[in-house]
Amino acid sequence: MYLHALGHFHPPNLLTNRFLEELGLETSEAWILERVGIRSRHTVLPLEYLRETRNRDVRAAQEAALFSNAETGARAARMALERAGLKPSDIGLVVGGGCSPDECIPAESNRVAEKLGIDAPAVDLQSACSSFCTQLHFLTGMRPERLPEYVLVVNVDNSTRVVDYSDRSSAVLWGDGSSAAVLSPRVPGRWRVTETRLAGDPSGAEKVRVPRVGHFTQHGAEVQKFAIRRSGETLLDLRGHYLARHPGKGPEDITFIGHQANLRMLESVQRRCEVPEARHLYNVHVRGNTGAAGAPGVLSEHWDDASLGDAVVLSVVGSGLTWSGALLERVLPGTP
Repeated sequence: MYLHALGHFHPPNLLTNRFLEELGLETSEAWILERVGIRSRHTVLPLEYLRETRNRDVRAAQEAALFSNAETGARAARMALERAGLKPSDIGLVVGGGCSPDECIPAESNRVAEKLGIDAPAVDLQSACSSFCTQLHFLTGMRPERLPEYVLVVNVDNSTRVVDYSDRSSAVLWGDGSSAAVLSPRVPGRWRVTETRLAGDPSGAEKVRVPRVGHFTQHGAEVQKFAIRRSGETLLDLRGHYLARHPGKGPEDITFIGHQANLRMLESVQRRCEVPEARHLYNVHVRGNTGAAGAPGVLSEHWDDASLGDAVVLSVVGSGLTWSGALLERVLPGTP
């Protein structure tokens, strides 16, 4: 499976730490930076709406939002298509997934495809924040002849609409963002997905929840420990797989992009797995936790960065509890 391009979109409204202080959350920039390392986040919601309501009513938030999920997903997809040199009509399948869809049905992917004018099947395959690597796992496991020439994967997470802004433990984390990826099972692209992982522990299903009509909740300390442990295990597994096939390479040759939950969690994984500073990419400090769009969004922001090297490991975790990962290897000239 080849990765031809990535795209991303973040809405313009910013939730700074100062803004959260002004909401009266009994927090401070020093407290936020010490615990989660996040300076700012994006939101689809009007700032005045948050000042007035603190988002007490999630139904009202959906109406107040300046962008729908379909709109933000389509913007990320247009960037990916432009980078790939393709048109919406080239896409033969759309796959979506994330944490907070606009509707139960139709699938979020249908709404994005409708916005883009794509006339093709559209389905959702989601495992919350770990959705992107989960989608790669299933797509790479399919027989290539059963897939179209090009597949569009869209991850939309405008989750500030389900955050209670009187709860500082949640409010300091979440930001809104969307990502999109153009894949092909046959046409060579810039990167190739050479290995994926998917695992889960359904006994932890209660630990991270967004009810149908209600606010995001999580068992913070337990989830953080889970995320650090499983992210590290997945990174070491995929990194070991790459090094076994490339004897001349070392850990310093592999770029790590983790689930953008919070910077302190990512730094813990980096230390435990001995990832060099230059090989750890993230954007959570300025984007917040953008759910399923987090890790692919980081890679999208570095799409033309030569310092990525020849191998990237994505290692993500999500509600369920689920964890997944993907090893991407650069397609070098003359490589089949």
